[in-house]
Amino acid sequence: MGRRTFLSILGGGAISAAGASWGLTRDPTAARAAWDMAGSSSDDPRIRWLSWAILAPNPHNRQPWMVDLSAPDVITVFAQHDRRLPHTDPFDRQTTIGLGAFLELARMAVAAEGIRLDTEPFPSGSAPDGLDARPIARMTVAAGTAKSDPLFVHAGARRTNRAAYDLSRPVAPEAIATIRQAAGPDAMGWTADPQRVKRLRGIAWRAMTTELKTSATARESIDLTRIGKAEIIANPDGISLAGPLMESLSIVGLLSREAMADPASSGFQSMLAAQRPQFDTAMAFVWVMTDGNDRKAQLEAGRSYLRANLAATSLGIAMQPFSQALQEYAEMVPSFTELHDALAPPEGSRVQMFARLGFASPPSGSPRWPLATRIMKA
Repeated sequence: MGRRTFLSILGGGAISAAGASWGLTRDPTAARAAWDMAGSSSDDPRIRWLSWAILAPNPHNRQPWMVDLSAPDVITVFAQHDRRLPHTDPFDRQTTIGLGAFLELARMAVAAEGIRLDTEPFPSGSAPDGLDARPIARMTVAAGTAKSDPLFVHAGARRTNRAAYDLSRPVAPEAIATIRQAAGPDAMGWTADPQRVKRLRGIAWRAMTTELKTSATARESIDLTRIGKAEIIANPDGISLAGPLMESLSIVGLLSREAMADPASSGFQSMLAAQRPQFDTAMAFVWVMTDGNDRKAQLEAGRSYLRANLAATSLGIAMQPFSQALQEYAEMVPSFTELHDALAPPEGSRVQMFARLGFASPPSGSPRWPLATRIMKA
């Protein structure tokens, strides 16, 4: 089918005339049920708390957490090893950051009920080269009370917003100050300077093209891409391409994993073009830094990022991490160096998260596995 013929079908022919109702059914609503069920009543309050925690942001939406509830009043958190990203995240740094966001959202859910939760990170130790079978954290209900965190009321509305941002709406420094305060001001750098933002857009885009043109990292993302309603519901994780347009492109062969993996294909070039607006419309940037880069620092980075994301949500500000230039594989070294030179973090600091800010309509919540699938022992 020629491109013009296909576009005419999408624009007003068969799909518009005969398939409007079909299009309305292509949203994978069932895969987003966790967002509606968060906080539902349960005989075990830990289930209620964890129903919020599973909404935490995490790399490639892999949802790498597993929990052991076999001990009363204890939540022991583990990493599920087949949810790792060995090519884009070879040392499990990003995965650990996602787990840190999970722990913080769990803590906030517990505190919202006036209960204190003590968290012991890596109670059996950790390894710098990757996560293993040892627990990530042990969370224990403790004596005393806790104050509800005002950011928690925004947990259900928090999103990673990948849309093009409004170029006519700058992000005010006062708003960024609020976001930084939530993250921990010493933990977060920022810029809204137009010239610096332009430079950082370019660095981020070059890093993205490196990831997509490096065979192993591109294949990792492609293998985790879910195209259309059926695939997303069957595997509600990874990179979701939902809606009637995506399904139509897939049906006629204009959107395929084979094309996405071939830099010479028109499908690959279309994929690049579709992603470019995310980078060209960044209106400001923030970045999370830690002293050092051990596992506890990575958990803390996840905590800071989640809190920043919630604060942005409270202000109606869209946020999306650009993780590519922070990844640790050989092909990314030039972008890694370029970004750190541009951000100039304090000596000894590691930039853990780098995200754009702006304004855009909020998307639907990303797909989630049901909480029951994340419990290894009850």
